[in-house]
Amino acid sequence: MRWAALLPLPLFAALAGCGGIQTVGGREGRDAALINDLFTVFCIVTGLFFVAIMAFLFASYWRRRGFRGDRMPEEDEALASPTHDRRLKLGLFLWVGAVTGGLMALAIASFFTDRSLAQPNQAGRPVVSIELVGNQWWWDAKYHFHDPSKDFRTANELHIPLGAATMIYLKSTDVIHSFWVPNLAGKQDLIPGHVNDIVLVPTKAGHYRGQCAEYCGLQHAHMALDIVVDTPADYARWLARQQQPAQMPADPQARAGFDYFMNKQCSACHSVAGTPANGQVAPNLTHIASRATLAAGTLPNTNGSLHAWIADPQGVKPGNNMPYIGLNADELHAVVAYLETLK
Repeated sequence: MRWAALLPLPLFAALAGCGGIQTVGGREGRDAALINDLFTVFCIVTGLFFVAIMAFLFASYWRRRGFRGDRMPEEDEALASPTHDRRLKLGLFLWVGAVTGGLMALAIASFFTDRSLAQPNQAGRPVVSIELVGNQWWWDAKYHFHDPSKDFRTANELHIPLGAATMIYLKSTDVIHSFWVPNLAGKQDLIPGHVNDIVLVPTKAGHYRGQCAEYCGLQHAHMALDIVVDTPADYARWLARQQQPAQMPADPQARAGFDYFMNKQCSACHSVAGTPANGQVAPNLTHIASRATLAAGTLPNTNGSLHAWIADPQGVKPGNNMPYIGLNADELHAVVAYLETLK
């Protein structure tokens, strides 16, 4: 009976996967909770029918085993009696009624869930508007406000306020991507030439992981998005920092890194608010030192990771659009020192 001891393992594995910063069982957002409630209803209804069908099959099997080749004629007559026929008809009607009722229950649950998902204003008017653009293979985020002077860009990381509705407009510059933060909401595609939108209403503060959920090329698996749900006070502080331009470094090595950054290819692709760097085809680096990861979740944002990424971006993430710069050791250390001041 050694095999019997292995039966609970799939259940334990499934339960172990129902927690963390990226899980389909998450309920940290209004939409995610609605979707998971609907999934629970489907599991209960279909589970009951599965149990009923399996019970019928087992009963039929054991009944068949009870048939004997030496049955008496009166036993066959009993099986063909009107009473037996009426029982079969009653059972059939009950089964059809149960199936119809089950399908109606699923349809009604789906309808009300769909209506709830389509009403973002339940959490009030969206207080944050973000234009999120998918690229191969990173996320460009543009925060928009009524006062355009307060707009700013960031990359591969979003901060949104707890308990408020955040409107995200989804665009793509190249191929079809898909925005998916399972802890907070369902999926929504980013289609070139078309604008989609999704509303996030987080109900629990924390750090969550989003992912491109539509195969988009070689580095599809390395196109992650950090989502940080802040309390209103923390969000206000983060917002104030992001709206500030980068400061000129005082450290001599970091100052040398600033010169290298501005005079080499870096400033042609990347932008840093408050400096001559105004490139628009690569991630905005104004506050890169405050982010949790590098290269869309490929590396943790550490000193060693910065060195590795700048020295050999193709070795870390083959196929991405960042070229080999060819910095010598002193230049590399200086550029890293400068980027670490961008908090």
